[in-house]
Amino acid sequence: MAGGGGGGAAPPPKQEELQPHPVKDQLPSVAYCITSPPPWPEAILLGFQHYLVMLGTTVLIPSSLVPQMGGGNDEKAKVIQTLLFVAGVNTLFQTFFGTRLPAVIGGSYTYVPTTISIILAGRYSDIVNPREKFEKIMRGIQGALIVASTLQIVVGFSGLWRNVARLLSPLSAVPLVALSGFGLYEFGFPVLAKCIEIGLPQIILLLIFSQYIPHIIHGKQHVFDRFAVIFSVAIVWIYAHLLTVGGAYKNTGPKTQISCRTDRAGIIGAAPWIRVPYPFQWGAPSFDAGESFAMMAVSFVALVESTGAFIAVSRYASATPLPPSVLSRGVGWQGVGILFSGIFGTVNGSSVSVENAGLLALTRVGSRRVVQISAGFMIFFSILGKFGAVFASIPPPIIAALYCLFFAYVGSAGLSLLQFCNLNSFRTKFILGFSVFMGLSIPQYFNEYTAVNGFGPVHTGARWFNDMINVPFSSEAFVAGLLAMFLDVTLRGKDNATRKDRGMHWWDRFRSFKTDTRSEEFYSLPFNLNKFFPSV
Repeated sequence: MAGGGGGGAAPPPKQEELQPHPVKDQLPSVAYCITSPPPWPEAILLGFQHYLVMLGTTVLIPSSLVPQMGGGNDEKAKVIQTLLFVAGVNTLFQTFFGTRLPAVIGGSYTYVPTTISIILAGRYSDIVNPREKFEKIMRGIQGALIVASTLQIVVGFSGLWRNVARLLSPLSAVPLVALSGFGLYEFGFPVLAKCIEIGLPQIILLLIFSQYIPHIIHGKQHVFDRFAVIFSVAIVWIYAHLLTVGGAYKNTGPKTQISCRTDRAGIIGAAPWIRVPYPFQWGAPSFDAGESFAMMAVSFVALVESTGAFIAVSRYASATPLPPSVLSRGVGWQGVGILFSGIFGTVNGSSVSVENAGLLALTRVGSRRVVQISAGFMIFFSILGKFGAVFASIPPPIIAALYCLFFAYVGSAGLSLLQFCNLNSFRTKFILGFSVFMGLSIPQYFNEYTAVNGFGPVHTGARWFNDMINVPFSSEAFVAGLLAMFLDVTLRGKDNATRKDRGMHWWDRFRSFKTDTRSEEFYSLPFNLNKFFPSV
């Protein structure tokens, strides 16, 4: 008789054990869902954690752009404060009047290439005074952002995006949401590895606090996993500071110093004690038609990426899938956010913070109140500049270690939508595989070409036109999402079997606001505003 040790053959499995996992349109085992806030002390700490996580993008983007514009540490500190302030205001608007999801609206890397094109524009090259050059470029960026914001405002509030979102099936949402997270891989380990002695301990400690300690200690209180970011960042930050003070980086190159040292940012000294950012603080915006068109194209890319991030947030907040009318409303408010970015002068447009969507998954707290509290922290620390600057001096590799986990969580939110689809259908396999592969492959070509040559594959005399083509094709989520949706809509059979394969029968009841009673609970506007602004 074949086989190993005794005990005889295992009994045949029971019929119910062979059933696949049941499909859930709301994610179970979330501790606090969108409408249930945690106790106040816990909510405040969780809100502070969201503030810490969104700081990464808020600090890294101005730190790379402002020096290129001719600004010094003073300007950098002011821009970071302004970006923080606008992010806080936009997050409050989004959670109260937009999608009402616990989504943080912060800076976005998508806008960076076009912003750099404006910085390199010929009309600024002969300005000698760096301060004057900085202000002139800032006004040019502001003008482009103000014009670009109209795209999302019109597409969102007119309900146009609602009609597009109704074509989205769980199948075409998988590549879009998955690559909204996985597509940001270049901000993970490559940045972490710039200072491996800080980055590696951070990612190891984060995993120990969030995954292993709760596994070993079974308590009623979820302290370690819920506040893993605060614990691990505090420990590694102190360790990085000791390395800095102890002179570990005295004789290293400038790149290592910027990545590793805790005193290199130059923001703490430059930040004012108290300063309230105000509209048009750098002067009146200037407008250039080409740059405005380029920024509009980028704004559209950010809109597609945000759609993926919104779906991930709704999943981790344990809410039902987003009704298209609510998504469209959120996009409109995001357009208002870009308008604020242009009016205040933040160097950068606004979009949904992917890392904060991942933090919802880590803490298993999808409460709206927590994110509103974090918006309060953003506004508070943007006005009290010195205190905000202390947190803003966390070295980039620590932030990148957090990204490794958060972007992965957002990517897996996309993969979880596969439960609605038929994975044994060849049509599903083709659309899924082809769109994900091309979504990674096309941007890889564009980014590699740009890295080697210093300009993108589309290289004409008009820099704005180059951006309109190069930037969209450099975004993984944009390419994959658009391709998946196109294939899913055009290869659509009218028969019921294909609808079931795409998972549409699961999302049908969420295509309109009124067809599922839970939509009212999660997404209705406050202060009885639904009477005046009904969702359809």
